Order: sequence, then structure tokens, then C-alpha cells
Amino acid sequence: MSPSWRDRASVPLACEKRPATGSRGMVTANNPLGALAGAEMLAAGGNAVDAAVATLFTLTVVEPMMVGFSGGGIFHIRTPTGEHIIIDNQSKAPLAARPDMFEPVADTPDRRLETVGRKNTAGVLAMATPGSLAGWAAALQRFGTFSLADVLEPAIRHASRGFVASSYLAECVDEAAADMALCPHLSTLYLPGGTPLKAGHRVVQGDYAETLRTIAHDGIGAFYDGAIGGALTDHMARAGGIVSQADLADCAPIDRQAIRGNYRGFEVIGPPPPASSGVHINQMLQILSGFDLAGMGFGSLEATHLLLEALKIAFADRVASTADPAFVNVPVAQLLDPAYATERRAQIRLDRTQDWGPGVASHESDHTTHLNAADADGWVVSTTQTINSLFGARFIIPGTGIVANNYMALFDPHPGRANSIAPGKRVTTSMSPMMACRDGRVRYALGLVGGLRIFPSAMQALVNLLEHGMSLQEAVEAPRVWTQGESVEVENGYGPAVQHGLAGLGHAVVPSPCIGAGMNGIAIAEDGTLTGAACWRADGAAIGIGGGNAREGIRYWPERPKF
Repeated sequence: MSPSWRDRASVPLACEKRPATGSRGMVTANNPLGALAGAEMLAAGGNAVDAAVATLFTLTVVEPMMVGFSGGGIFHIRTPTGEHIIIDNQSKAPLAARPDMFEPVADTPDRRLETVGRKNTAGVLAMATPGSLAGWAAALQRFGTFSLADVLEPAIRHASRGFVASSYLAECVDEAAADMALCPHLSTLYLPGGTPLKAGHRVVQGDYAETLRTIAHDGIGAFYDGAIGGALTDHMARAGGIVSQADLADCAPIDRQAIRGNYRGFEVIGPPPPASSGVHINQMLQILSGFDLAGMGFGSLEATHLLLEALKIAFADRVASTADPAFVNVPVAQLLDPAYATERRAQIRLDRTQDWGPGVASHESDHTTHLNAADADGWVVSTTQTINSLFGARFIIPGTGIVANNYMALFDPHPGRANSIAPGKRVTTSMSPMMACRDGRVRYALGLVGGLRIFPSAMQALVNLLEHGMSLQEAVEAPRVWTQGESVEVENGYGPAVQHGLAGLGHAVVPSPCIGAGMNGIAIAEDGTLTGAACWRADGAAIGIGGGNAREGIRYWPERPKF
């Protein structure tokens, strides 16, 4: 009998959370109230799409630092017939945006997106055209069974009644407090008495509850061409922003063709550009497929070095080529070509790291939320949505309770690059709502939050599952590494021996308590049993639906039969 991955692992792994199981449905999200809203839809007879959209709306209330319908994101939907549908509801640069509208600070990988005065990260110029609400409504209308008003009920309830802040929310408020203090509406909610709220504080969002009620009654038109959208554009006009009514009228979601790759007998499916995940995760997996990572053991110096080299290669190619395909000819076929993977793999040195440049022609936030939902009928949803940074652009649209996104921070402020600003251009994203299938069936759906650290972390989770044979809970909680070519972040779970070994190979190691943020996922067994898991890096929770209807022919007996 061959040894298990635990016997070969160089890093001990003890999970902090426990998975949930169910037979009729499963929802995983980075907040338990969000997951509960989705489970409520499943229990009421809805499908996984209903559950996902209800979860998202509730997360805008209970995870306001991460997601809002003023932001953007990507849906990955698997239908019962086996079709994979990618709905891109990413934010876009406003029509008045210009390539040189911000002054860059530097041109090094770690500071490439920074601008003078942080104008692309905080304030009205940081806001891009919102795409989330239109995308969520489109997914619900096309594939759900409930109305918009139905899926909004839990969110309205929590916004009007209030919810208890977790320590995670309190820490996020504390981190962003200096900017939030400049907005009276954010201050009222999250800086009571002028100081960041503490865990246990009840957050009531009256204005936002009214906004959600209006959308439930009037539909999304209330935002895109009604009073709510008018409040947004009026504020922009007064404060010097550039999002206009013309932008709101030009933000429809679009369908994209899923990217598919193969690794260890699984088909790995994800979104295409402008998302990095489908292309670059499969690119890295192809490079790594030529090495026996399982034999090396999880967390070994050799396996970890190879992960980092694959990351450096992928980031070099990403910077050179990956952007909105409506503006840039992204070389998807070359990046996914097995011959290209073989070429790059042959250049890897096992005895040292090296500087990697792009192998394709150059055309020259990280706070998000992710959820998964699955039902007994074969619908599976994996979706990542965000307002980009913690509390987005750090202001609320007056009178609405809506936290503005700061998606402009994801464009390259240097003109002439693949990801430079252009009017109507969709932002490049690391979002990774991924699925892995075997024998034509979904086996895993997963994703996470964490900006540039998202798709590298999702790749590592897939390696954990498909290469090392970890359980889903182990795979999402396992320690991570990250680099985009310069310093190498290594979570403390790896321990000093691996960190010192990586330094000896030339990696500029920086120990980190946390890389990326909360990951959650769903595993689907051969018999249809659903397992949900969420990691320790966020308030994640998994809620499963089991049981079922009463056996047919059973009825209530008003009296016990007498014998």
C-alpha cells in the first residue's frame, strides 16, 4: 500500500474548521449569514442560482467591506445538462476615463498600480462603472426560479434589523478607518463615537434597507435609470467624479467562453480574459504536470520551489498580455499550448530561482467575496464579486447606503500597456471561480478572495486536491505561497526549514501570517453527497441541506390506532 500524502508531507496540517455535508444542497460563503440566505432559498425549493444571488445580496449587508452591487465580478454556472456559462459583470472604466488620468508613483511590479495622492484607490475618481447588479439580475432571470424580490428578502431583513459585527469586520474597519473618517455616512455606521466599531456592535443600515426595498419593488431600473442611479450620478457631478448616466446605461453583462484544461485526469474549467484564472491556472498546471509533486510531498522544498517558479512565469506572461480582449489580443492559445508549457518547464532550474520575463509578445485589491452553491438537480454556481479594496473607494453614495467601488485601482496608470485605462474597458481580474470535473461531472467548485493572490492560491488548492489527494477542508486551509516575480510570501504554516531552504535557492522570502483571504468550496462525491468547506482566513461557513420530503402515502393520524 502506497503512503498517503500525509506520510510524504513536509508540513503538518491540522484544520481549524470542520466541513458540512448535505444531499439536497450546499452553500459556502465567507459569512454565515450569507450562506444561510442561500440555504433558505434551497430549502424553499429554489435552485443553486437562486441561492447564489440571495447569498450575494445578503453579503452586501453583512460583508460590506468586500462586496456590493456597485462593484463587479464573474459568475461560473454549470447547468444540469453539463454546460458551463461564464457571465462577466465586471466594472468598466467610465466613458470619460483617460489613459493618463492618474500620475503613477513607480513602475516596479509591487508599485506599478500606485498613483500620486492615491486618487485611483480612494475618492470619486476611483469609482468605475458598476456591473454587479445587472449581472446578478441577469443570472437570476435566465437560470433562477425565484423573483428578485424573493432573493432580496434576507438582505433587507439583515439591513433593517441589523447584525452583530464579527471581529473580522471590526479588524477591517480598523484598517480602513483613516479614509472612512472622511465620509460622514461611513463614519456613522462603522466609526461610532469617532472610533472603529468593536466586535459585537450591532450594525443597522436603514438607508441601504430602503434602497434594497426599492430595487425589490421597481427592479434594477431603479439603479440604472431611476432615482438611485440619479443619486449616484448627481454625487459624481458635484464631487468631481466621472461616472455618468451614459455609463450606467452601458454596463450590461456579457457571456464568455469558458477556458478548459486538463490535469491528472480532471478537466479544470474557469473564466477567460479579462480574468487571469482560467488561462494562467491551466498554464501553471500544465507546467507543473511534468513534475512528480505528489512524490515530492506537500510542503517539501522541491515542490514549493516549483510552485513559485510556475507563479513567476505566469505573472510575467500576465503583465505582458492579459487584459480586456475587446481592447487587447490576448494570446490564449499560445499560453495554453502544451508545447509552450514544455518549453517553459525546461527552463526551470531545480537548484535556484531565476528572473522570468514574458514568453509571449507584450502589448504594452484585493478584498473580495466568493461563494459556491450546488443543488440536487445538478446546478452548480461558483462566483466571485467585489468592490475591490476594503470598503471600495471609502465613501457611500449619499442617501442610498451604497458603498462605492474603487475598481479604477486595478488598471495600469501607465499609458500604452495591455491593462492601461481606456474608456469602456473592463478591468483585468484575478477572480477564480473554478470547477474541476471528472467523467463529465463536477467534482469540485472553489474560489477565494485576495486580489492578485487569488488565482495563485486557487491553483495551489487544485494541486492539493488533484495531486496530493487532500480532503476539501485540508485543501482550502493548507498553507500558501505567493510571488509575482520579486519577493516571495510564505505563510507561517510552512515553518522555518522550508523558508530557509527557499532563501538558499535565491528566493527573497517574506514570512506572512496570511496570503490571500477566505477560500471556500464544494466537493461532490460519486453518490451525489455534497461537502462544503471554508477556511480560517475569513468568517466562512458551509451550510448543507439534507433530509427530504415525507414518504409518499404517509398522512397525519388524528388519533393513535387502538389495538
